[in-house]
Amino acid sequence: MAGGSGGDQDEAITGINVTPLVDITLVLLIIFMVTAKIIVSQSMPLDLPKAATGTDVQTVFSIVMASNGAAQVDGKSIPNDDAIFEIARTAHAQNAELRAVIKADAAVPHGRVIHVLDLLKQAGVSKIAFGVTPVSPILPTPSPTPPGTPPAPP
Repeated sequence: MAGGSGGDQDEAITGINVTPLVDITLVLLIIFMVTAKIIVSQSMPLDLPKAATGTDVQTVFSIVMASNGAAQVDGKSIPNDDAIFEIARTAHAQNAELRAVIKADAAVPHGRVIHVLDLLKQAGVSKIAFGVTPVSPILPTPSPTPPGTPPAPP
C-alpha cells in the first residue's frame, strides 16, 4: 500500500520525497568543495618568505619561482626566466591594469628575482606584488626607564 492508503486500489506514487535528494546534493557539494581546493592548489612546493604585513592579493598574472630553477607563469611551465617578458607584454596588452604576483621560494637567489622584476617592468607591468606567508607581527617592547627618571605623565 503506497502512502498508507486504506483502499485496495494500486495507485501511483505522486509525491516525491525531497529529503534524500537534498541529503545527496549536500554531500556532493561538500565533496566538490574539498576536492576543488586540492585541485586548485596543485603547484610547485614553495617555502615562501614570511612577512607580518603580507596579505593575499587578487592574482591576475602569477609567477612562481622554485629553488631548483623551475618557473611557472599562470601555472604553465616556462623554459627560462626570459620567456616571462613576452608573456607579460602580451598579457599587459590585453589588460592595462594587469597585476603581477611573484612567488619566489626563499632559497631563490636575489639576483634572479630582481631580473624577473626588471622583465615585468620592461613589459609595462607596474602593479607588482610579492607572495609571502603571513605571520603575526612583532610588536615593539617598551624600553625600561632608567632609575631616577620621573614617570611619564598620563
